[in-house]
Amino acid sequence: EVQLVESGGGWVQPGGSLKLSCTGSGFYFRIFGMSWFRQAPGKELEGVAVINRNVGDSYYHDSVKGRFTISQDAGKITVYLQMNSLNSEDTGTYYCAAMRNYCSQQNLLRPQDFDYWGQGTQVGVSS
Repeated sequence: EVQLVESGGGWVQPGGSLKLSCTGSGFYFRIFGMSWFRQAPGKELEGVAVINRNVGDSYYHDSVKGRFTISQDAGKITVYLQMNSLNSEDTGTYYCAAMRNYCSQQNLLRPQDFDYWGQGTQVGVSS
């Protein structure tokens, strides 16, 4: 069974940091693009960051550039999201997603391009 499992969510104060992890299992085919999306209460799903596993290039939503870093464990289907300088606008459920194709900046706007999704992990930023 194909599965993506996120971990690392929690509550932090503004200015704090969290590191999310996503581990995939059961994939019998190659996965090229992996990503993080988030959904704040009452808002639409939003692309946060994407990375191509074989090349390592990455793309970010403007609101997180300079604060978030997506990285991977190249030997595994594992992706991380280091989140620094968190603020209340970062509150939401964070989802890991994977696709069989290469991804680009445009895929941040197109969650339908991703084939596999995790269940999500909650991130809350509040004083």
